[in-house]
Amino acid sequence: MIRKYGARSSEKVRLKKFLFASIAVAALAVFEAHTAQMALIVLNPAAWTTLPPAWQVKVNRGRPDFSVSSEGGEPCIHLKSSRASFALERQVDVDPAQLPFLGWRWKVVYLPAGGDFRRASTDDQAAQVLVAFEDRRVLSYIWDTSAPKETAQRAGFIPLLHIFTVVCESGPADRNRWMRENRNVAGDYVRAYGRPAPRVKGLRIQINSQHTGTFAESYFGEIAFRRAPLE
Repeated sequence: MIRKYGARSSEKVRLKKFLFASIAVAALAVFEAHTAQMALIVLNPAAWTTLPPAWQVKVNRGRPDFSVSSEGGEPCIHLKSSRASFALERQVDVDPAQLPFLGWRWKVVYLPAGGDFRRASTDDQAAQVLVAFEDRRVLSYIWDTSAPKETAQRAGFIPLLHIFTVVCESGPADRNRWMRENRNVAGDYVRAYGRPAPRVKGLRIQINSQHTGTFAESYFGEIAFRRAPLE
């Protein structure tokens, strides 16, 4: 009787180990499936009533004009520039190796007439997203008035700061339409600077029309770092 009881106990132990192992494997599969969709939302207009504490206004020229709005039933940030240059920015801490893609929605209503980032005298944009890395290098994604889409080049040098600009949208063809962007920030950094991307430490949305002395207007929806691009 003792041997039979011992055999049954041993079988129960093996069964429990098998069940625990199966649960662990299933849990890992669920975790991996979840993290494959993992995202860090850095701009969530739905949570804004006033400027959140994490965000700051940076004014370069003129008067900042921004508000929380609703376009098509979705909350967004509304920016206007009348011969002005200002930005909303926040600190972040993102590992591009884990979350290499940056996705956002934006819409341009008015482009600064004559704007062209390739000349300092006309370097104005209705909408711009800047990603700052811990090595003081920056990727700038813009909707330019004149420069062709996918133009990518250094945008001059500010002391102790390097900026590489990518034209995501160009001209008025898609004006007044919401456009979705998905950029491989890690890949763009390698293309720009020839080395793996360090950690991202800041994000900024910006509007400019001071150089051309004109008017610009745009909207921004959610901005998020993701493991994979949105479809």
